[in-house]
Amino acid sequence: MILRGYQEAAINAASDALNKHGNTLVVAPTGAGKTIMLSALVGKRYKKNDNVLILQHRDELVSQNSSKFHKVNPSLTSSVYNSTHKDWSGDAVFAMVQTLSREKNLATMPHVDMIVVDEAHHTIADTYQRIIKAAKEANEGVQVVGFTATPNRGDKKGLRDVFNNCSHQIEISTLINEGFLVPPKTYVIDVGVQDELRSVRKTVADFDMEAVERIMNRRAINKRVVEEWAERAPDRKTIVFCSTIQHATDLCEEFVLANVKAAIVTGDTPSYEREEILHDLSHGDMEVVVNVAVLTEGFDAPPVSCVILTRPCSYKATMVQMIGRGLRTIDQEEFPDIIKDNCVVMDFGTSVLTHGSLDDLVNLDGGELNGDQPKKGCAGCGSQIPLSAKECPICGYEAQDGEKMPPEDLESFELTEVDLMERSPFRWIDLFGTGSCWSSSGFNGFSLVAETTYASVALVKKNDGRVRVISIGSTRQVMAAADDFMRVNENSDSAKKSKRWLNDRVSEKQRAQLNRHGVHVGAFDFSWTKYKAACMLNYIWNKKFIDSHVNYIAQKAMNDEPRQLASKAESD
Repeated sequence: MILRGYQEAAINAASDALNKHGNTLVVAPTGAGKTIMLSALVGKRYKKNDNVLILQHRDELVSQNSSKFHKVNPSLTSSVYNSTHKDWSGDAVFAMVQTLSREKNLATMPHVDMIVVDEAHHTIADTYQRIIKAAKEANEGVQVVGFTATPNRGDKKGLRDVFNNCSHQIEISTLINEGFLVPPKTYVIDVGVQDELRSVRKTVADFDMEAVERIMNRRAINKRVVEEWAERAPDRKTIVFCSTIQHATDLCEEFVLANVKAAIVTGDTPSYEREEILHDLSHGDMEVVVNVAVLTEGFDAPPVSCVILTRPCSYKATMVQMIGRGLRTIDQEEFPDIIKDNCVVMDFGTSVLTHGSLDDLVNLDGGELNGDQPKKGCAGCGSQIPLSAKECPICGYEAQDGEKMPPEDLESFELTEVDLMERSPFRWIDLFGTGSCWSSSGFNGFSLVAETTYASVALVKKNDGRVRVISIGSTRQVMAAADDFMRVNENSDSAKKSKRWLNDRVSEKQRAQLNRHGVHVGAFDFSWTKYKAACMLNYIWNKKFIDSHVNYIAQKAMNDEPRQLASKAESD
């Protein structure tokens, strides 16, 4: 397995920090591959007879992440320590915090050389502290490294007591620019209550949500929310965040009255019912799920491509968590009927105006931390001023009654061109010289990216498998998926060898095969290499199945069915 570029940079920085400081924190948003990174860090630093402890706060993650660990570190062993399995035999032990933190279980913990904490913003909790303290008592030199998407806690408590430095931060904008998350398309919709919302007092955890409910939970506003959704995102799977259970109940009812299949999830919803609702959202005909705050963390539904905020967020981390539920890309094999190339965000409150971009700064000491606010041009003097400002501090211009300030359509994210092919460890070949069909080949399979009139398509094939569509969307998005397929299924040695083929002249056997299939390659044609020939032959041998997928998607585009595909073309 070959790490993504930003993943490699993160673990190198973390390893250096561990050498200098003995502990460190890595900040990486949802979708960055935290499990892959922490596994790679363990593999990079592991020495014979080391004992590594990896702490998880949810039981389902223990088994999931231990299996990913082996993909990155096939030579290392792992074991699990939870309520049903208490096994310290692995080179790396994946432990459930709630189980291990009990005194009788801590007494069994062996000498530990390194502690890796997933969701490290939880480390100041007593359960984590007991484990870290016990490990330090047994080994004063134990190293602690944490991975988290949200280092700045809502309660303003800092992580400095555990981590004295942040060695690396991967920003959401990086993942969007490189195609691993979809970009948000943000709308700030003023329903006439922004001033009221700004006057709501803050509590320790957030705003006073009962006060927010009195402002936002009005029939006229709830109807407006449904109307705006019907106009901007009627065909999108949607998550709605409300202030209180009553607010969520009333808004959900408004969706139902509009003949939208909607359901509510709260902290009191039985687990089996919650699972059914969320499964129906991802795999069934559920269109909208309304909640208060239960779906901010640990919830993953890639088909969600619309997030609605009907409440303000006093902390940026909360807003980022909410919007992040809609930024996951689609695995086309799991969801073959859905195309997702962006996420519509509708903010009926003040969160986007208050906090600005999704990228956040890290404050290990806790307390208040605000990122840069978005800017707008003053209508009076043209100066760039905070988007939430009603009066220009430069010229004194004040927005007139009825003037939209800020604009409804807020582009909160700016894409930056990234040459993914240049960054790839594999060589990508323009098969026909048109820039519309690119291919990369390895020892275990190949990837191909093709453009249609509507969307780009990533197709892959393992040597022992069939042609599969793994991504449909923007070129940046599908190229990232195709390159990721190569990184997962090849290794650095195969990447180096395949790149060397670039300078090796096409073999006589390859030339004969190409000519036999109508691709003329002369005996003295030095433009053809072994690698280019391998990419073209992979295309030729699988042309029937590649064309069936590409033509099917192009036909659907011509029929003006932009977001959902009724079925999938046959591949094999």
